[in-house]
Amino acid sequence: MFSLAERLQSIQPSPTLALNAQAAALKAQGVDIINLAAGEPDFATPPWIQEAAIQAMQQGLTKYTAVDGLPALKKAIQEKFLRDNNLEYELAEITVANGGKQILFNAMMATLNPGDEVIISAPYWVSYPDVVRMFGGVDHIIPCLEETQFKLTPEQLENAITEKTKWVILNSPSNPTGAVYTRQELRALADVLCPYPHIYVLSDDIYEHLIYEGIPFQNIVQIEPRLKGRTLILNGVSKSYSMTGWRIGYAAGPKALIKGMTLIQSQSTSNACSIAQGAAIQALNGPQGFLQEWREIFTERRNTTLTALQRIKGLRCFQPDGAFYLYVNCAEMIGKITPQGQIIETDNHFCRYLLDSARVTAVSGDAFGLSPYFRISYATSLPLLQEACRRIAQAVSDLKPAADAA
Repeated sequence: MFSLAERLQSIQPSPTLALNAQAAALKAQGVDIINLAAGEPDFATPPWIQEAAIQAMQQGLTKYTAVDGLPALKKAIQEKFLRDNNLEYELAEITVANGGKQILFNAMMATLNPGDEVIISAPYWVSYPDVVRMFGGVDHIIPCLEETQFKLTPEQLENAITEKTKWVILNSPSNPTGAVYTRQELRALADVLCPYPHIYVLSDDIYEHLIYEGIPFQNIVQIEPRLKGRTLILNGVSKSYSMTGWRIGYAAGPKALIKGMTLIQSQSTSNACSIAQGAAIQALNGPQGFLQEWREIFTERRNTTLTALQRIKGLRCFQPDGAFYLYVNCAEMIGKITPQGQIIETDNHFCRYLLDSARVTAVSGDAFGLSPYFRISYATSLPLLQEACRRIAQAVSDLKPAADAA
C-alpha cells in the first residue's frame, strides 16, 4: 500500500471545487442543476484581453519567463498599485504566480515554522486554514458574528494575539460574506497591530473592484503606511476581469518575503503561463470602464436575489457591500424534517437537501468555519437566480417541523 505523508491528514479537499465538479457531473448526466456554488463571474473575459493572448502567442511569448513574472507585467502591477491604491512598490517587491492561491501557498511556506499561529477570522475563504496547516502552522480561528457583519473587531484581534502569532489574514471584500471593512474599522485593527512588530499582515484584495453603491475600496496599508513593511497584498485578475481559468495572481510586499516566495516557486511551478501573463498586462493597462458596468449588473443581481431570499420564512441574510456572494442564515431549518423523513441536523445537511430536492448547489457554512449558514453566488444570470430562489422557497416550504413529524 502506498504511504502518504502525515501532513495530508490535516488537509481537506476544497469544498467549493468539489461542489462545482459534482454540479458539472450532474449536468453532464442531463440533470437540471442550477449551480450557485461557483466563485467566478459568468461574464466572458473582455475581448481585448483575449486578443492580447492571441497576439502574445503570435509574437512568440510562449517560452519560459522569469519566475516572478514578465518585467512588463510587473511594471503594469506597479502602475496599478499607484493608480488605484496610491501605493508605491519597487519591481523587486512584486511577484506573479499561478493564481492567488499560489501566492498564499508561497507566503506561508516561506514564513511559517512549526507552531507559528495565523489569525483567521471566520467565516473565511476555504483554503486559508488548510494552507496554514500544510506548513506546520496553527490556524487560530476567530468566529465573527452576523451582528458585526462577520468582521473582525479590534477587541477580538487583541485577545487573539500571542507571542507565536506570525500572520493576520484580512479579506475585504470577503469571500464568503461580501462584507467590506470601512476606513474606521481598518484604522482600529491597524492600531492594534502597530505595537506588535513580529506580526505580518496578509491583505487579500482579490475582490477589490467588486464593491457597490460607490463605496471606496481601501486596504490596511493605505490606512496605516507604517504596516507596509510587514504586509503582503494579494491580488489577481481572476475576479475583476473574469479570468479565473487564466491563473494569474500577484502580490506586493517586503523584498525579503518576495525573494523567499520566488525561491519557492522556482522549485515548484516556475513561472505562471507566459500567454496568460501577456493577457494580464492588457487587463491591467487596458480599458477599465467595463468594471462599472459589471458592478451595476452585480448590484441588480444581488438586490433581486436578496429580496427573494428574505421573503422565504426561516432564512435571513444581510446586504453585502462587495464580492458576489450572499451568506444566508439557515438556523431555523435545523431540526426540520424533509419529505423523505430525514432530519436536517446541520447546514451541510440542508445544502444536501437543496441539491437533492431543488437541484440547486450551495456551499454550507461549515466549509467557511461558521454555521449554520450557506453561501450562494449571484454571479449568474437573473433568470437563473430567480428560478433558483423559487426552487429554494419550494424546498423550504416542503420541510416540516419535528413536532409535526412526531
